[in-house]
Amino acid sequence: MTWSDFYLFCFLVGFSLSVLSFLAGAVHLHLPVKWHLPFHGGHHGPGAGIAKGGAHLSWFNASSVLAFLAWFGGTGYLLTKHSNLVAVICLAIAITAGLTGGWIVFRFMSRLLQDTEAQMNDWDYRHEGSVGRVSISIPAGGTGEVIFEQHGVRRSAGARSEDGSSLERGVEVVISRYEKGMAYVRKWDEFMGEKV
Repeated sequence: MTWSDFYLFCFLVGFSLSVLSFLAGAVHLHLPVKWHLPFHGGHHGPGAGIAKGGAHLSWFNASSVLAFLAWFGGTGYLLTKHSNLVAVICLAIAITAGLTGGWIVFRFMSRLLQDTEAQMNDWDYRHEGSVGRVSISIPAGGTGEVIFEQHGVRRSAGARSEDGSSLERGVEVVISRYEKGMAYVRKWDEFMGEKV
């Protein structure tokens, strides 16, 4: 096996597994086997990854390793085929290119995690005070459904009128209390009339 064959093999493995990984995640391509490595890439040591709200991203993760392989192999192959550099210099340049590619992918993933991972507090789960709309009419003394938004996520819950009156579909309401999975709601206009 020559150096160019080795670099080409690294490139093909890194690139093809990166494409396969992308298709599995973006297009929901399901593979007939499930792979799990028996190690976790050394993310247990101090400073081994980026932490945000308890989430850790290892420097040694599959996406970064595949990017390293693809860039390392591609650069090494091009240098061995189209330059007159010594093998040691080609290896050094290929390693630098691989580390750069892995670092770029790692930075992208760490920023993605920083933007989406947030520490939740107990009051973030409270429904009281949320404003929503009745999606299934609430009959007098009965149960319907209310749809509301909480932290950018649309949620629905079974609902009853706080005072036992009926509420038609589409009425804007505020959740005054939430007990045992049931939201007790009041009309938004009535709620604001008492506050003013």
